Amino acid sequence: MTREVPSVASLQLRARLYALIRAFFAERHVLEVETPILSAAGNTEPNIQSFSTHFSGHVDAGARERWLRTSPEHPLKRLLAAGIGDCYELGRVFRNGEAGGRHNPEFTMLEWYRLGWDHRRLMEETIALVEAALAMLGRRAEVLIESYRQLFLDELGIDPLHAPIDELRAPLAGFGINPDDLGRDDWLDLLITHKLQPSFPRDRITLIHDYPATQCALARIRPGDPPLAERFELYLGRYELANGYHELNDAAEQRWRFERDNAVRRRRGLREIPIDEHLLGVLDALPDCAGVALGVERLLMCLAGTDAIADVLAFPFNQA
Repeated sequence: MTREVPSVASLQLRARLYALIRAFFAERHVLEVETPILSAAGNTEPNIQSFSTHFSGHVDAGARERWLRTSPEHPLKRLLAAGIGDCYELGRVFRNGEAGGRHNPEFTMLEWYRLGWDHRRLMEETIALVEAALAMLGRRAEVLIESYRQLFLDELGIDPLHAPIDELRAPLAGFGINPDDLGRDDWLDLLITHKLQPSFPRDRITLIHDYPATQCALARIRPGDPPLAERFELYLGRYELANGYHELNDAAEQRWRFERDNAVRRRRGLREIPIDEHLLGVLDALPDCAGVALGVERLLMCLAGTDAIADVLAFPFNQA
């Protein structure tokens, strides 16, 4: 059923949040930038599917097939490597197949980077931004900061870094999950989404940091026994809002991770994605920094007190 008009209140809330975000970063002297939405390379992450399109113009323009970005991460890092300094982008991103009550294939992402910071320092700024958004509506939230390992130990009595896979699967036995092709990290993710996340209190900011090294994505790995990925995730209530890293700046290591992603894609029968050579060509020049991406619609849903993403969009995907 088509809505007659978008909710004026939701449009006003979005406008207020955008103004708050821009004021937040202006006060901290973080530069707002805009980067391409279409790219010759895509996101190799096996669990994220991209939209692609084809350019019909002159062949000298470059690759015909172009990918709609799933985040602005790669071009922002290219700007950082070129010396732009602290920066952020507030813009639309696209993920294929992600449509439903809480997902829209087109949504808004806020992503920012801080030079000379690690993930622990950026955690505090991310909390400050979410607290400012809540304060805009006269709300407050308690804050829990916990390591990935300690959270599993406290809530499930499981050591996620050492427990055998059968121990990870046991608490999920009643969910009817098909175990085919699921590895250790898949079961860890399912424990978060099915057992931990649903119990997070509505008015609590939960920040989880220092993940298993196998979940490093684009983050640095800190040596140790065991080694840990220097990354964090922030939740408001049971919604994941933000994902941040102490950023990897080793092109050879990043190329290996991209190729590993494509190997997983091949095993799953998915198409391989072109690797971003523009990024790899400058990644060794990326200064020491930390970066984080925050889903704006998720934050708006928390602010509006709704579980339906359509309530915070002018027009959801099925009406676009």
